[in-house]
Amino acid sequence: MTRLSAFIGAFGAAALAATGLLTTAGPADAAPTARTAAASVPAHAVTGYWQNFDNGATVQKLADVPAQYDIIAVSFADATTTPGQIAFTLDPAVGYASTADFKADIAAKHAAGKSVILSVGGEKGSISVNSDASATAFADSAYALMQEYGFDGVDIDLENGLDSTYMSQALKSLAGKAGGDLVLTMAPQTIDMQSTSAEYFKTALAVKDILTVVNMQYYNSGSMLGCDGKVYSQGSVDFLTALACIQLEGGLDPSQVGIGTPATSSAAGSGYVAPSVVNDALDCLATGTNCGSFKPAKTYPGIRGAMTWSTNWDAASGNAWSTSVAAHVHGL
Repeated sequence: MTRLSAFIGAFGAAALAATGLLTTAGPADAAPTARTAAASVPAHAVTGYWQNFDNGATVQKLADVPAQYDIIAVSFADATTTPGQIAFTLDPAVGYASTADFKADIAAKHAAGKSVILSVGGEKGSISVNSDASATAFADSAYALMQEYGFDGVDIDLENGLDSTYMSQALKSLAGKAGGDLVLTMAPQTIDMQSTSAEYFKTALAVKDILTVVNMQYYNSGSMLGCDGKVYSQGSVDFLTALACIQLEGGLDPSQVGIGTPATSSAAGSGYVAPSVVNDALDCLATGTNCGSFKPAKTYPGIRGAMTWSTNWDAASGNAWSTSVAAHVHGL
């Protein structure tokens, strides 16, 4: 997710539009066990990223993540020396005495009806899937980690570019191994979903039949173009709704679109909005109410929900984000 992402101002967005670029396994101390899938993701779901590192936010174990979160994305998988292959190792900073305890927390979340997935990438992630061999390595290693730890799937948060052909190939291969209960999410930056010709957007559309939700990062991006061709500044309800409209009208099902925002102002470099703004954006998209100056031409009552970076930053503010937004999402 973000520790910092690219900044694009209104001038930059307009310039890109003018050029046509913007158009509408780690070691474990317990034996692997067969993966037991969580319950199905609810129709309106809340996603939160859990930090496998200490960066000043509240350090927590998975058991500490509030029950309001339906999908917990463990951040992050690591690259190996084999192209496309991913691994995962618990950071001692998060306080687990053993890998077995971590696995037990995943199993407990499953018992509570939650999904726990492994996020791939982040701002500093260097995982590259750009060939048949690397696509195979990604799928094989991701599935091995799902089997080892009990992860329900993966989250694609590659902020340094991806190849839609081979990433789609890798994800379809993973789905073939994992079966229909695979939870597949994505967290593109705003620039990645400005056009259906962008590699991230192409990937999302190519795997639409197995895709759970795209939770775009509506922050650290400056001003961007909305689906009406106007420029909107981040940190506003219009930014959330006008940019979500691009995905909603670009081929994704409303159930595959979520709004991603920082849990606190400390969680991102820019773009924080109060939980009430997230709720207003969801209302605007779902029912046409509480909109700003932008109002979509139609409503999308099936919109999936919201995401935050991160459960740790949420905890640092007394879980203010999840307390407000989760109740709203689950009431849609």
